[in-house]
Amino acid sequence: QVQLVESGGGLVQAGGSLRLSCAMSKNFFAVSTMGWYRQAPGNERALVARISSRRVSEYGDSVKGRFTISRDNVKNTVYLQMNSMRPEDTGVYYCYGDVPGWGQKWGQGTQVTVSS
Repeated sequence: QVQLVESGGGLVQAGGSLRLSCAMSKNFFAVSTMGWYRQAPGNERALVARISSRRVSEYGDSVKGRFTISRDNVKNTVYLQMNSMRPEDTGVYYCYGDVPGWGQKWGQGTQVTVSS
């Protein structure tokens, strides 16, 4: 069973920063595409960022230039550094992994709230 465990959410003021982490339980991390989705109240889950096994990254339009996704294949962990945060960044952030042989896996979600 592949599990993803997120950490790092919380409350931050507009303009501030947070870093989210997501650790994978199985050693398939290095070959997996990893990413983060965000779901705000009343909205569908939307892509924030993802990074391939070859470290090619992709970002949602609203976070380009402010958020950075990275991965550590030794620690089996993906990170999302969020800077210059805005109230519209508020939501539940879900880590996901596209794991070969296991399909798409999701974390439990972590709440991020940006106050104005």
